[in-house]
Amino acid sequence: MNENSEELIRLLRSLAMDLHWSWNHATDKLWHQLDPELWEATHNPLVVLQTVSSQRIEGLLEDPIAVALIRELSETQRQQALAPAWFQHEYAGTEPLSVAYFSMEYMLSEALPIYSGGLGNVSGDLLKTASDLGVPLVGVGLLYQQGYSRQVLEADGTQHYLAPFNDPGQLPVTPLRTGDGEWLRVELALPGASLWLRTWRVQVGRTELLLLDSNDPANLPVYRGLSSRLYDDDPGRRLAQQMILGIGGWRLLQALGKTPQVCHLNEGHSAFVVLERAADFMQRHGCSFAAAWTATRGGNVFTTHTATGAGFDRFPRALLEKYFSGYCAERPGISFTELLALGQASDGSTGDTFSTAWLALRGSAQVNGVSRLHAAVSRSLFAPLFPRWPLDEIPIGHVTNGVHMPTWDSPEADRLWTEACGKDRWKYGLEKVSKDIQQLPDERLWSFRNEKSRRFCQELNDSYGRQLAIRGAEAQGPPPFDPALPTLGFARRFAGYKRPGLLLTDPGRLRRLLLHPGRPVQLVLAGKSHPSDAAAQEVIRAWISFINGQGVQHRAVFLGDYDMRITGMLVQGVDLWINTPRRPWEACGTSGMKVLVNGGLHLSELDGWWDEAYREDCGWTFGDRLDFASDEEHDRHDAQRLYDLLENEIIPLFYQRDAQNLPTGWIGKMRNSMALLTPTYSSVRALQEYVRGYYQPAAERFRHRSAEAARVADEIAREMAGMQRRWPGLRFGELRVIAASGALTFIVEVFLNGIPPRELHVELYADRGAACEALQQPMLPDPEAPCADGYYCYRCTVAEDRPAANFTPRLRPVYSRQVTSLESPLILWHH
Repeated sequence: MNENSEELIRLLRSLAMDLHWSWNHATDKLWHQLDPELWEATHNPLVVLQTVSSQRIEGLLEDPIAVALIRELSETQRQQALAPAWFQHEYAGTEPLSVAYFSMEYMLSEALPIYSGGLGNVSGDLLKTASDLGVPLVGVGLLYQQGYSRQVLEADGTQHYLAPFNDPGQLPVTPLRTGDGEWLRVELALPGASLWLRTWRVQVGRTELLLLDSNDPANLPVYRGLSSRLYDDDPGRRLAQQMILGIGGWRLLQALGKTPQVCHLNEGHSAFVVLERAADFMQRHGCSFAAAWTATRGGNVFTTHTATGAGFDRFPRALLEKYFSGYCAERPGISFTELLALGQASDGSTGDTFSTAWLALRGSAQVNGVSRLHAAVSRSLFAPLFPRWPLDEIPIGHVTNGVHMPTWDSPEADRLWTEACGKDRWKYGLEKVSKDIQQLPDERLWSFRNEKSRRFCQELNDSYGRQLAIRGAEAQGPPPFDPALPTLGFARRFAGYKRPGLLLTDPGRLRRLLLHPGRPVQLVLAGKSHPSDAAAQEVIRAWISFINGQGVQHRAVFLGDYDMRITGMLVQGVDLWINTPRRPWEACGTSGMKVLVNGGLHLSELDGWWDEAYREDCGWTFGDRLDFASDEEHDRHDAQRLYDLLENEIIPLFYQRDAQNLPTGWIGKMRNSMALLTPTYSSVRALQEYVRGYYQPAAERFRHRSAEAARVADEIAREMAGMQRRWPGLRFGELRVIAASGALTFIVEVFLNGIPPRELHVELYADRGAACEALQQPMLPDPEAPCADGYYCYRCTVAEDRPAANFTPRLRPVYSRQVTSLESPLILWHH
């Protein structure tokens, strides 16, 4: 092999190891040329390179067209790593930013199966978007030996689970090395022995993902398998996994010389990073733990995805003490009792358990939910940490999730969007994208729909045929799906709150819908249930029974082994995506966002992202935000509305044609959905919101507080501690109300307990009413009222638009430096 060939092979391997190929498909033709069958089966360039013969590789390198493409793509890869992107243009001349993003799972490609579902989807899409936008962000996660489970369905719908081994040698991961060539390993103390963590690097365009795993030969056998399975059911192993992610992840960053200003915790699994970051800061700066906690908390951002309290991880005190008593002993400044309190409610309502979600919130200066509705739900879930706060004022914001459109668009959609909006449409502002897509004529949009539908139906028929063959079914299989018919899609993790059987409430009605003589419909389903969720498994069996027993095999299929590949195929091809969660249990839901770029329309309950996205000219809803006496009543109501919409409005609209045989009403909704919703629910918008509203403020807080060897942080910590000590001595005195000329004047006495007036905010509060908004009116010192015995008088005047009894004075602290309400949730009300 000559020197030129060696260089080309090196370039080819570099392209294979960069997951940029998972959303920029320019390299696909190279892997397909090497081995088309293996490429289609694995979609893993590294596997192709390592499996094919040297003769095939030499043949590729003798093809001048392939060689030119290798060199062109390699040069593009090099230039993109250096070229300024959105972030560099938007924040030119500002202080440098560095963000570490911690998540338990990442859905980047089926070639790297370290994900389970929606959380991994959000994490993976965010890393890809950071690459596109040039946001200086590094991901931190775990490399699982078994990854997510694979599903096999029997003919009756019974599920079987497989756990294929993730061979690192066949994955696009590279071991991290020290300067002298040793494998970089991170040490973590566990009961009885050290845990050695191997470390890996994944290239995701211009972004990198760092992974840790426990399968090191130096570890005790009981510890080697800690990173075997995602979301281990055993509480001790699950706690150890979260220690690996949070504590081990931070130590890995330090070993690489990375000290990020911002740590973004994607769900509470990574909560222990707030502890380790503070401990590391304390050691580096020689300050108190209180100062270190104050400094680092300013740079922490926590995103919660959970919509029910039962979804938070909680660990018994005895288990936490087993794993953390040694940790606390090694770090003067925080006792185990203090650590335990960080994950408990101050009123003792959580009993003897520790919540990592509560630790994450207490260790962060900003917290957000993943949709507007989810933020409201989260404020209720975290209310025990904010006693006596009005729910609307609990400081939890929201950044509604978005999806990485280049990952999820079909080849036909990519051509259409490029034609209308250009190649770099997802890398800068999104305003022009909406305008450009609106200009597409009906004929072009319908041609696009038919092209993608033909390819989708062929892929679907092939995939289902393979499934039947594995099952040992008849060779002929089902009649093929027809690209001319409207296709409904339903695919997700099968869980009770997602109501995967709602569309099956009336089997006879559904059968008539599918087999309508004039307006037939096709339905494709996919999904997995948890191995221990018997109820969800029964729903899968019910669907298979319906398909096999109602004579609709040519109109409905259930695909097994629901994964990223199946998801991509469905969202690219279906005409209507159906989502049926029980409001408000769907935190966000991203599956329906993926159909937008592909011209699919959305039908859903008003939950998660659809609660804020729904508009009549873009899709449909069967929800109405009503309260129901029971879940059963809610389900009956929604099922009836769902059937009515499909029968009387949605399917007829698809079949209503003009003189050119175009369904103009359907196309109009396609156009509006693509133009108005796709840009809004892309991960570009979501990441830009994080950068502007969370990362930049967090970085500025951390820089400010850590300045002067953490002197500023120490002063803030002392000020907050002083306020905390004196707060119990505050009290209200007499309250007087004067009504005159349609106004109410409130005068209240406040005993300040030696706190200077400038450090307190006194205000009049009234709840939201039927005809008026909530009110927070500042009350100012009354210059005419004398002060005595430490009391001060405050007053304000408001319109008499509600009874005086609806108003209540209250106190909140004011600090000399910026402190968020999360950090000091003190509040005192007039009784």
